[in-house]
Amino acid sequence: MSVSKFHSHPNVDIHMEPLDVINGFEVRPGFYGMNGATAIPTGVNFTIHSNQATSVELLLFHSEEMEPYGVIKFPEEYKIGHVYSMIVFDLDIEDLEYAYRIDGPNDPKKGLIFDKNKVILDPYAKAVTGQAEWGTPTDYIYHARVVRDNFDWGNCKQPLTPTEDLIIYEMHVRGFTKDESSGVRHPGTFDAIMEKIPYLKELGVTAVELMPIFEFDEMLSRRDFYGRDLMDYWGYNTVCFFAPNTSYASTREHNHEGDELKTMIKELNENGIEVFLDVVFNHTAEGNEDGPMFSFKGLDNNIYYMLTPEGYYYNFSGCGNTLNCNHPIVQQMIIECLRYWVTNYRVDGFRFDLASILGRNEDGSPMSKPPLLQSLAFDPILGNVKLIAEAWDAGGMYQVGSFPSWNRWMEWNGRYRDDMRAFLKGDNGKAGAAASRITGSPDLYDPEVRGFNASVNFLDCHDGFTLHDLYTYNEKHNEDNDWGGTDGDDHNLSWNCGAEGETTDKEVRRLRDRMIKNAFTCLMTSRGAPMFFMGDEFGNSQGGNNNAYCQDNNISWLNWKDLKTNRKLFEYFKYMIQFRKDHPAIRKHLEPAKTGFPEVSCHGVRPWEPDYSDDSHYMGVMFAGSYNRKKDDDIVYIAVNTFWEELEICLPELPMDKHWHMAVNTFDKEPVNKDKKQVFDRVTMYPRSVRVFYV
Repeated sequence: MSVSKFHSHPNVDIHMEPLDVINGFEVRPGFYGMNGATAIPTGVNFTIHSNQATSVELLLFHSEEMEPYGVIKFPEEYKIGHVYSMIVFDLDIEDLEYAYRIDGPNDPKKGLIFDKNKVILDPYAKAVTGQAEWGTPTDYIYHARVVRDNFDWGNCKQPLTPTEDLIIYEMHVRGFTKDESSGVRHPGTFDAIMEKIPYLKELGVTAVELMPIFEFDEMLSRRDFYGRDLMDYWGYNTVCFFAPNTSYASTREHNHEGDELKTMIKELNENGIEVFLDVVFNHTAEGNEDGPMFSFKGLDNNIYYMLTPEGYYYNFSGCGNTLNCNHPIVQQMIIECLRYWVTNYRVDGFRFDLASILGRNEDGSPMSKPPLLQSLAFDPILGNVKLIAEAWDAGGMYQVGSFPSWNRWMEWNGRYRDDMRAFLKGDNGKAGAAASRITGSPDLYDPEVRGFNASVNFLDCHDGFTLHDLYTYNEKHNEDNDWGGTDGDDHNLSWNCGAEGETTDKEVRRLRDRMIKNAFTCLMTSRGAPMFFMGDEFGNSQGGNNNAYCQDNNISWLNWKDLKTNRKLFEYFKYMIQFRKDHPAIRKHLEPAKTGFPEVSCHGVRPWEPDYSDDSHYMGVMFAGSYNRKKDDDIVYIAVNTFWEELEICLPELPMDKHWHMAVNTFDKEPVNKDKKQVFDRVTMYPRSVRVFYV
């Protein structure tokens, strides 16, 4: 297709004519503010910047060929400041791939490592070639493609779901449907997720959080382990921040990955489900001194990466290098990148991996008001976008509850995970911490400043045990990762309920089922946005592997046969999600309750007397408020007994015309009380069980 058939970029003069001929190509100076490669009516505008380069060559390739058919050196007069820009006329972008060769000083102690023989990928590339088929080796040579933006969004409106209504489902695009049991046409793709939208709607989630979908190289550090390929399955080693991962598309058609991703987002949005992206701006796939050079290292190594005074890479990411996020040039790239995903793909939110790195200065020191984080908080394009921080890094920074927020940033609440895991398995001295977590972690997020929705509550995620494995294994079982069992966290706060691994013991299996329901019930009745990992709803297991980053196989892939086997668990998850939606008192601030009950209160076995002593294993929490859509108050009481014996408790006394009803009792074989029967104020709490009551 000719470039003349594409829509022109705003402010581009369609009557421009070539001014020069270089190596047989008609060219002229380009548009210096248009980073990357942009199709315009008469050709393609190529713009790239490097503060320290001495020369830049544009390489033009035919599709899927390794030798360039054209090499065009940017004339000096095509440079303004440190920006090189050139329009090349009459290019067929359907058959076009491009890259650069960049020359400059080589002084490693100063962080300058230019190599004029390296093929350099445009960091602003909107599409990357070489890995359209999963598992294809690239030798770290990547080409870029020119894309068009003429996707028809129709009348699709973004859900703009209030944070208090979020129910987040963390998902790996490939692992969600790759197993043949998924029954989809194109397993492991964006298209396959669309086929599962009815399932997601039935479950009731309001947002999917996709693990990295930017172009990454799954063959990075590939190795063989007893005939099994180990690779970068998770995708946290980014190759290009502006390009969707080509191997997640259902076809190799030119630039199809972008349109397929947009179609997926559109269909999810039309069904009321927001789409969040897990973004990795803390490091790249170029690694440390021994890693490959294919992009930033060959552009401005000492600008894009944090370097020691000796020119080595700081490693606050644990992955070899650290992106220099608060350098003005890197900050500009990150902001432009996020704006691109919001305006071109209509992404609803971002989860920032190891986000504390985004708050480090160029020397790695923490900043009190990091300019990047502040810019993102106040950026007008990102104004309605959810910003979620993983508020720690591999360099020792842990900022849960203290991440610079400007009342915009939410946080993965690692304290919720740890305190609730410890309390639920029966550890001593955790009742008070658990009460704080269920009530919105006011000790971490002042409700007068941050509100009740700064916390993203979770008990599991991709990183660690699945919810099933949390109550099946005391120890991690990562032998298949080929690290001799040294990788993965040893501090899991898990409990195997009496037997390590899968078992036929009916009592152990029954207890495990109850523990999963206890955990999910607490999650769905806690203030803050709940998040859980794909497959938790039907007992997905990774065989005790708590670091399955390299497992592109049945360890990580969902087995959809488990949905049939564990249908009752799925129905319970469904019920608790709907219960949360039906009771706004759990989720948000309401008008004062007509009963006079406080908005949030904590209780012990006797009402209004919480017991946070070291040997206390019971906690009750009540939410109450007046909701203008209901005549009566919305009152919910959560009772959690993590003790291994029965307890007698008393519920708060209600006015004469009110009655407590039981919603669930996880101890029962059929935990959901479908009869909505009334209960008296005195209740028996069975061992290791949770009950939920409402008025």
